[in-house]
Amino acid sequence: MRQAIHLVPDGWQYYMRLAQFDRQHTQQLLTTALLLNRYDAQADIELALQFEADGDFPRAERLLLDAYDVDHTYLPRWSLANFYLRRDNMPAFWAWARSAANMPADEVRPLFELCWRVSPDPEKITREILNQKPELIRQYIGFLLAKDQLMAVADVAPRLLRNGDVESDLPQLLTVINRLAAGRDGDAANALWHLLMAQHWVVADASVPYNANFLRDPLPVSFDWSLPEYPGLHSWPGSSGLETEFTGSQPEDCTIADQIVALTPGNYTMTFSYHTAGIPPDTGIHWQIVDTKSNTVLTDSADLSSDALISAEVVFSVPADASVLRLRLAYRRVLGTPRISGMLVVSSTQIKANS
Repeated sequence: MRQAIHLVPDGWQYYMRLAQFDRQHTQQLLTTALLLNRYDAQADIELALQFEADGDFPRAERLLLDAYDVDHTYLPRWSLANFYLRRDNMPAFWAWARSAANMPADEVRPLFELCWRVSPDPEKITREILNQKPELIRQYIGFLLAKDQLMAVADVAPRLLRNGDVESDLPQLLTVINRLAAGRDGDAANALWHLLMAQHWVVADASVPYNANFLRDPLPVSFDWSLPEYPGLHSWPGSSGLETEFTGSQPEDCTIADQIVALTPGNYTMTFSYHTAGIPPDTGIHWQIVDTKSNTVLTDSADLSSDALISAEVVFSVPADASVLRLRLAYRRVLGTPRISGMLVVSSTQIKANS
């Protein structure tokens, strides 16, 4: 670097590089770099840190403000927010944190972490720095999910729906729905799911359950079908409905398909059409309605076994405190029988309220 400076004495970038190695002359080298290039915001910031370490806070502040004067990108704003946090100047901290959020970098998590240190309150952070920029909102949602702040995520997610786009943001919003459902906040999950349908980000399917005839490949979300895979058991949506093959080596107790459904309290009838091939009576295949909060089975259907296509039904009641349920098609080996092998085809499902 010294040889480069000797050859190009006005090469300001060489003084900047040398300052990284020659710690005894850092201030002098950075000052020279700034004299040669007034618009070197990085030199302003590095020199400000030097003066701050020496206790010269007014000069450090001036240099950071100079950096912002010549460079309105993220780094000077972030540096000023950090400076005012260290100086315990909270109004200035939030002002510059908000300014940094207005021009988010590719990775803004450190800014959210900084705000979290000041106030581990998602509502305050949302109020102070969140704007309508989708790149900021999606990173903030990721931050809140990592902090397990699901209530805050439920409040923020609709902003991404309003300001983002389906191709970029649908996967994250489906993840949010799954996390809310897994956290037993089914009402918030259901509200966001219906917002997606209202905005046509997913097929606006009015049937219960969703994708009732298995006409589409399931979305990776709790409100569509989940089709677990096991050794010896494979399910797929086909032209005839949901087709499931049992080889006889599947687990003795497993889920074939399930999805979350949201129902108001009351009485309901579930109807379903199906047929089987090579599966005798007492199959152990049955539908279940499960309360997601208590994991209590509200009702079981009779075992599914019929060589011909038939319709069957099961009547159940939704109690007042169990509006979000899990509809599960399950297999459990019946005691005294071998594991089944053969095919099951479910062509349709439907849940309707009883009049």
